[in-house]
Parts: sequence; C-alpha cells; structure tokens
Amino acid sequence: MNKVIILLGPTGAGKTEVSIRLAKALGTEIISADSMQIYRGMDIGTAKPSEEQRISIKHHMIDIISPSEPYSVGRYIEDVTPVIDELHRKGKIPIVAGGTGLYIKAMTRGIFSGPSADWKLREELASLEEGQSGALYSYLQELDPEAASKIMPADTRRIIRALEVCLKTQKGISEFQQKLTTPLPYEFIKIGLKRDRKELYRMLEERVDKMIDAGLVEEVKTGMSLINAHYRIHDAGYMIQDERNLASCILHLGSLPSMQAIGYKEIAMYLNGEIPFEEAIRLIKRNTKRYAKRQFTWFKKEEDIHWIDITGIQDVNEILKHIKQIFDGLIQNTG
Repeated sequence: MNKVIILLGPTGAGKTEVSIRLAKALGTEIISADSMQIYRGMDIGTAKPSEEQRISIKHHMIDIISPSEPYSVGRYIEDVTPVIDELHRKGKIPIVAGGTGLYIKAMTRGIFSGPSADWKLREELASLEEGQSGALYSYLQELDPEAASKIMPADTRRIIRALEVCLKTQKGISEFQQKLTTPLPYEFIKIGLKRDRKELYRMLEERVDKMIDAGLVEEVKTGMSLINAHYRIHDAGYMIQDERNLASCILHLGSLPSMQAIGYKEIAMYLNGEIPFEEAIRLIKRNTKRYAKRQFTWFKKEEDIHWIDITGIQDVNEILKHIKQIFDGLIQNTG
C-alpha cells in the first residue's frame, strides 16, 4: 500500500521547517493540512511557508481559494486525493504537514457526510444569537440534546452547524457522525511533534509579536478585508465608506470559515474601534495558546502517532535524527 507521512502537532511547534528538511531528505513534496493556509492573501497571520521555502520545496493546498469562499473538510478530501495520487505515480512519498485535526481525521479515519453549508440559514441563525445570547444553544438542546451535550455553549460555530443539519435533514448531527466515510486508501505514518507547554506558549507569544512587526494589521486592512468586502459585503447590503466601516462589515462575516483564523478577527475588532490595539494583541496570544491546547486534546484521540518530544531543541537536523530513530531506513541523507 502506498505510504503517506503525516507530520502533525500544535501550532508553533516547528512543523514547517522540519517538513521542508524532511521533504528534501526524501526527495518529495509537501501537502498542507492547515485549514487557513488555503486562503489567498492570508499569509502573515496563518504563518504560511515563506516564498523562499515554497521555491525550495513544492507545497500543495496553499493559496487555493479566496477568503470570501466557503470551504469544507469534504472539499479538502476531494482536492487533496488527486494530489496524493499524482505524487505516488511519481514514486514519491507525500508529506502532509499541518495541525488541522479534522483534515487529518478525514484522511485517516473518515468523516460524516452531512448536508452542504447553507449560508443564508447560517446568517439567520447568527442573527438570532446576536439578538439573544445563548438562544441557539437552548434551541439545539431542544432539537438535538445529544449533540448539545458534546458542544460547549460558547462554541457558536459548531452549534450553528449542528442546528443546520437538524433543520435541513430532520435528523441529529450525531446520527450522521455515526456513518463515517471511508478513510483514504493509504498507509499513514504519523509523526507528532510536541514541546513543553511553557516553552511552546513562550514561542507562540514571540511569534505573535513577529507577525505584528511583519505587518499583520496591514494585511487585514488591505488584503483579506478587501477581498471579503468585494465578494461578500455588497450582497449583505453594507456600504464601504471608510476603514472603520470596512472592519465593521468584516465582523458581520463571522460565519465564513476564513474569519475564524486567529489574529484576523481580533485585528478587525481593533480596526472597528471595539478594543484597543494592546487588547487585540493580548487576545491573539491568549486565543493562540488556547488553540494549541485544543490541538493537543484532539490529537490524543488519533491512533498510532509516533510522538517526538522536541522540548529545548531548535536544531532541525537534531529533530530529524529523532525521526530517523523511529523510522530507521525510511529517511536517507538527513544531514
């Protein structure tokens, strides 16, 4: 069976550089498993590989759609499968690198096949929540108490999806989740990178500071913001008059998957005058650390992960030596 290497772990652990060195050692290419790096123009905040890195090793599933477009895990599987197959035809072992657990689960264990996104319905549900906080969770408790018991009351995105499934199919989302699609037909080799939490959190805070210095605010204002405004806002009846109004419009697009990217929503709140700049930075750092913690929790459910503790290790070659110890004979010329 054809092999696929999956390099996973929490955000900021060091997967990008390791995956590039690993790809060079194996003479192969990298497939991103990051649900935010698929969007064009969202570069700094999603920590995409640099242009130089992407020239040195070909990357797939990056910059494939506009932030204004909806994108699902089902579509990811449809898009990534032919890429994997083509690499296998070339005699290469694909390296899938990223931290979006749902993408990895869909590849290795399958996903449930529910109804497609209904953006009009989602906007209507979001409006109900704006009118009365907690209304959607109460509604879900009535329609699908089993799903409600598994979702945090503050997780509006998942609540809306569960309600969407109920209202469009008259069935609970749990029923669909019990009928998984089949995993992709490959032999998956999962390598997990982890660091001590204190070290990882310190690195994440430093990375946020670097993103700000690199121009994250300008990216939100002139890149992602304008794309979303052009393709989505006119349909909603909003008029773009100035930067404050533009940022306000962006916040109305919270149902878009691209708007869930940590850093973009917080900066939009700052641009809209809702919070000071320092508070936006604090929230980005806090939310990034919380996301890393959720990733750890998610990956604990994944089977057959070969975890490597790289706490205190910054030398990529040293990390590759640890990988080679696990998969002796798989990687050649790691030096």
